Amino acid sequence: MKAAPFDYVLAQDMDEALSLIDQHGPEAKLIAGGQSLVPMMAMRLARPQWLVDINRLSELKQLDMHAKHVLIGAGVRQRDLEFNTQLYQHVPLLKHALSWVGHIQTRNRGTLGGSLVYADPSAELPLSALILNAKIHLQSKNAGAREVLAEDFFLGPMFTAIADNECLSAIEWPIWSGPHIGVAFEETAIRKGDFAMASAACQIQLDPSGVIKRVSFGLGGVDGTPRAFPHLATQMMGQKISDLSMQDIAQAAIQECDPSSDMHASSAYRKHLAQTLLCRATHQAAQMAQGHASTSPH
Repeated sequence: MKAAPFDYVLAQDMDEALSLIDQHGPEAKLIAGGQSLVPMMAMRLARPQWLVDINRLSELKQLDMHAKHVLIGAGVRQRDLEFNTQLYQHVPLLKHALSWVGHIQTRNRGTLGGSLVYADPSAELPLSALILNAKIHLQSKNAGAREVLAEDFFLGPMFTAIADNECLSAIEWPIWSGPHIGVAFEETAIRKGDFAMASAACQIQLDPSGVIKRVSFGLGGVDGTPRAFPHLATQMMGQKISDLSMQDIAQAAIQECDPSSDMHASSAYRKHLAQTLLCRATHQAAQMAQGHASTSPH
């Protein structure tokens, strides 16, 4: 299929881009990598009358390391992040997640912000943002800048808290300080690079004796949005990782999810798969935190 007719504008700066989407509202769409938007337009699931190209906006391409967070512009290519050694040292979960995103060709063009804005429930970057509760920076022409935590950003399948006249400008990723931090990201798809039937991720910090100081984990592809489970993580705090039944914790998590059935998997199968992946991810993250596993991403 072909996209419906539209007008195209190459924005020269952020002010122009914000003015255009403010003027045209829901009839306009921003495009950077286009790895989500273009296929949707080709299938006519999206029919913008105006396409505003923000590829040349330097304001969206920063990557700044701070003491407590890393600020990444929404227009930074996924492939550039994937090979950033400094990023891996500060936000290792993001690095692990990126290796699962689509194919090399899509990561060459796909942007960090684009993946978050389109909020596919099975996408890896929204799940990572939720687990770390990243801070989403938004800008509009009249209201200026505002920030939304990831836990409040994803509202439903491909539905977020961003307004029609707003642009996602940057994402603020928290840095966990201290030693003994482990991460893992696991997913299963029909083929490598396809949308995940289910995914699981975990970031954990232990003390030298194996007691949990901090932990966050979640699931993708099992509900209308990625899911994190801070209440279950709180119950794990202060306990030795070796004393916990991760099977029970994963089972409690999956009971809160309502995955759909489709041609690839039934709801029951997705629940079983997600539970298995979450057990695997938490185990691998704990092993890394204890120094018993490789720190290289998948």
